[in-house]
Amino acid sequence: MAQSNLKPGLAVVLVGDDPASTAYVGSKERQCRELGLHSVKLHLPANCSEEVLLGHVAALNADPAIHGILVQCPLPPHLNYAAVVAAINPAKDVDGFHAVNVAKLALEDPTGFVPCTPLGCQRLLLESGIETAGAEVVVVGRSMIVGKPMAMLLMAKGRGGDASVTVVHSRSRDLAAITSRADIVIAALGRPRCLGPQHIREGAVVIDVGINRVPDAASPRGYRLVGDVDFEVVAPRCRAITPVPGGVGPMTIAMLMSNTLKACAQIHQWRAQD
Repeated sequence: MAQSNLKPGLAVVLVGDDPASTAYVGSKERQCRELGLHSVKLHLPANCSEEVLLGHVAALNADPAIHGILVQCPLPPHLNYAAVVAAINPAKDVDGFHAVNVAKLALEDPTGFVPCTPLGCQRLLLESGIETAGAEVVVVGRSMIVGKPMAMLLMAKGRGGDASVTVVHSRSRDLAAITSRADIVIAALGRPRCLGPQHIREGAVVIDVGINRVPDAASPRGYRLVGDVDFEVVAPRCRAITPVPGGVGPMTIAMLMSNTLKACAQIHQWRAQD
């Protein structure tokens, strides 16, 4: 890309002033600057209409300087997130939520974009030398953002996959009996400290995707962030475990940057073949 003077461009659309979303978008902007990517932030008011939002998405789809588009969620309740995602050009859907990219993940098509958090979890396992082939993995949570794509990634053939995957959720019976036999547990249920030592066997690997606010009078903010795993009591049992915060979060942003680079490369390759 440097030889052809291409500069990958990422556009992030933020609607409203949700504090967590605002902080997350700020982290993405900083990472873009550090890596030398072209970065655009479009901040729209919370009462923005769906028509206006879709108009901005269409303009970004047509902008040759933008290779990746991310609409930060959650959106205000009057906006249809599914319709907004469907409007993004799949070739620029670096969040990996468009139906085309979901299908490509299921079909193990490497040209698709994988949602950043599951992709970051897989990369953590790879970089840590944790073998997934033949491993028994339990994914706790079934969302389209983490749980389902995580399961598909780990079941896929090849490096970082080939695992035997069980997906459990809030309606699963005897959760501890299922998770406690796993070699690897990926927690993405969104409930603070819901997994304790009874859920994790000795020597297991735990990736905690959860990020939850709990009251903390000792904190200047009045709260602190904890994961879905009760870290202090579970960590001594684990071969490896990710902290919250500081574990999966930075990997999510790193994979967003990686997806943007991939989008830039693929878009210009396709144009060269036209």
